[in-house]
Amino acid sequence: MSLNREIRRAYADYPARHFGFAVADGVATITLNRPERKNPLTFDSYAELRDLFRGLQYAQDVKAVVLTGAGGNFCSGGDVHEIIGPLVAMEMPELLEFTRMTGDLVLAMRRCPQPVIAAIDGVCAGAGAILAMASDLRLGTPSTKTAFLFTRVGLAGCDMGACSILPRLIGQGRASELLYTGRAMSADEGLAWGFFNRLCAPDAVLAEAAKLAAELVAGPTFAHGVTKTMLHQEWSMTVEQAIEAEAQAQAICMQTKDFERAYAAFVAKQRPVFQGD
Repeated sequence: MSLNREIRRAYADYPARHFGFAVADGVATITLNRPERKNPLTFDSYAELRDLFRGLQYAQDVKAVVLTGAGGNFCSGGDVHEIIGPLVAMEMPELLEFTRMTGDLVLAMRRCPQPVIAAIDGVCAGAGAILAMASDLRLGTPSTKTAFLFTRVGLAGCDMGACSILPRLIGQGRASELLYTGRAMSADEGLAWGFFNRLCAPDAVLAEAAKLAAELVAGPTFAHGVTKTMLHQEWSMTVEQAIEAEAQAQAICMQTKDFERAYAAFVAKQRPVFQGD
């Protein structure tokens, strides 16, 4: 059986659990699916999401990912009763196992080659704000409120890579304010600060994310994967290292058939049809 079919089988029952998973025309849509509680995460759903994004590294028929929530909200973070309550009773080894596992989810999102587009409406808080932050592109709505709530429950703002990634998105000062205070960032602030790529009407945000994903799928998807890899890896490089790494990455892309297709289409004054190889 092919690896793609194995991945589909492994996640076929997700709609009946904590999130839905569907693939159509090269786009995987992940829907956090506990709308009655604003789509909180549990120990199981953290691990399931991590494993899903790890598996997407090998899913050749998935070229882009849309992450969204059901019922007019994105994600309210870790479930108070199913996560925070049990954490209070744990010892350090168990706590560290949990925090490493949640961090692994962010790493899996950053390491999968597909661009991840978050379609965000309503509540986007705690770990939900982290999922949005870890995505490659974010579409919000005017009613979206994004809050890194960790200080509100007596924890540090440095959760799941927030102190590394968030300042790169919105700047050190703004990230510091949000992570120290736990206050909600309005949609207008998120747009002005660069957290959101754009705002959409609530009834259109998912469709706009799907449209954007389709545009990416129609592009040179192998090259998109290289772009994502370099965006992630160059954070820790000097300018000299980054320029050399990009020289090598671009030389690899110049060996693809998509590069040849683009040149042939340009010569013929046609639009290239990319195939991701």
